[in-house]
Amino acid sequence: MSDHEEGTSTGEASTGETKAGEAAASPPLPPGLSERDVAVLAAEHRGWPGPGAKERAIREQLDMSPTRYYQLLNALLDDPHALAHDPVTVNRLRRRRDAQRSRR
Repeated sequence: MSDHEEGTSTGEASTGETKAGEAAASPPLPPGLSERDVAVLAAEHRGWPGPGAKERAIREQLDMSPTRYYQLLNALLDDPHALAHDPVTVNRLRRRRDAQRSRR
């Protein structure tokens, strides 16, 4: 019986690997947004310990300069698809952008 259980474990492990592989696949993209757009919003949604860590992650994970990242992010704040995808993050960033603009 232990041989059968081991066989089942092996089968379950390979099934688990398949499920893990399936889980690792990206979910379908929201309408109107690219993978890059979703990645930019996700990076902004996340909390960062400081600007250095965020800039390093932008360069390494998104393969772009921080300047380009913020240009894309600013455009996303005006995109209704981005608002529909992550309203909390987009509205928070819009408020911050509007406050900075009013101080100028």
